[in-house]
Amino acid sequence: MATVKLLSDHELSADARAVFDDIRMVRKSDFVNNFWRALAHDPKTLRRTWESIKDVMAPGALDPKVKEMLYVAVSIAHGCSYCIHSHTVAARAKGMTEAEYGELLAIVGMAAETNRLVTALGVPVDEAFLVDAAD
Repeated sequence: MATVKLLSDHELSADARAVFDDIRMVRKSDFVNNFWRALAHDPKTLRRTWESIKDVMAPGALDPKVKEMLYVAVSIAHGCSYCIHSHTVAARAKGMTEAEYGELLAIVGMAAETNRLVTALGVPVDEAFLVDAAD
């Protein structure tokens, strides 16, 4: 359950409406999801977050599908059900197959297991894995 009212379009401030207009334009969709509707109470945070998302998730060195898959992995690690769902849908829309999703989940599960084991055992980082900033 939300801790704030999810604002409808007619409840938006002018600043929040401008961000929603940009979300719709960039995504080529009239749909604005609940995350943005919750953030709309604070137009400054709404704009800052939207601008950051556009920048980080834009095409770059990593393929957009890979970026969405990474977002899913981090969301699983942080236990964010909303982000797991929304970014799984986005990754599928960008071409993620069921086989890729299965491998992603296997990697997330394996990393979680080995991370806990390494932490519990206090395993020191091998010198060969350390990067010398001077190089």
